[in-house]
Amino acid sequence: MKKFLSEFKEFAMRGNVMDLAIGVIIGAAFADIVTSLTNNFINPLLNLLTHPRAIMNLTGPIIVDSLATYFSNFISSVINFLIMAFILFCLVKAVNKAMTIGKKPTEEEVTTRECPFCKSEISIKATKCPHCTSLLDEVVEEA
Repeated sequence: MKKFLSEFKEFAMRGNVMDLAIGVIIGAAFADIVTSLTNNFINPLLNLLTHPRAIMNLTGPIIVDSLATYFSNFISSVINFLIMAFILFCLVKAVNKAMTIGKKPTEEEVTTRECPFCKSEISIKATKCPHCTSLLDEVVEEA
């Protein structure tokens, strides 16, 4: 059972699985923005254009109230999306931090060294400095 749980943890915390889950959540939140834009701006505009008699029945305060309601609904959807994105960002940062806690830092392989004559950076396998053309005495042998 312990091996099963460790395998599941490894699967769930793998980068592409997390990315996919976050993509689905962000996509759903963005779909709410598109739905709100359609329901609150495009559909009422199309209703006014396709039903000319509806324009005659509208008065100034009714138009302003309905526009304010539509606009506030859309802004609410955008704010919900931003809050969701921020929470997911914080969650990913926390998961990435938790994944690095138990790992040992990897040491990088040394591939360059300093020329003793001109102090420029050269390849560790170099026998002659490409900058000052000095012959280098100590040649690093390949293991």
